[in-house]
Amino acid sequence: MNQYGRFAEQSWQMLAPARYAALEDPNHFFSTLGQEAQTRVVWLAEQMQGPDPTGETYWEKVGRLNAIRMQAEEIVRAEMLTPEPETLEEDDENAGFDPQTSSILQLLMDTHHAIHDKTGLIEDQ
Repeated sequence: MNQYGRFAEQSWQMLAPARYAALEDPNHFFSTLGQEAQTRVVWLAEQMQGPDPTGETYWEKVGRLNAIRMQAEEIVRAEMLTPEPETLEEDDENAGFDPQTSSILQLLMDTHHAIHDKTGLIEDQ
């Protein structure tokens, strides 16, 4: 499993534990998803590169391409690897989560929704 598959698996475990638990073969699912994400990152970075600016030095190009790759990874993580957080019901607050963990989960859900609202990159599920 590559870095994208590991990221997705950790995200699902944290944000969508019920959907994660329902997976028949999580290792295969996240390995395949990781490979698809890697292919998408490479493709997206190539699309974003464009032509080399006139007079660009070697190190400027290295910096530009690294920045583009990081942007492509960020987009792919948001689009493909981060699940929509499961809604915490009122009764779930007492289902084994301590207050600090509940606060962290709520912060992650709020952040996920803010990214969705700002970028529109994540499709509703």
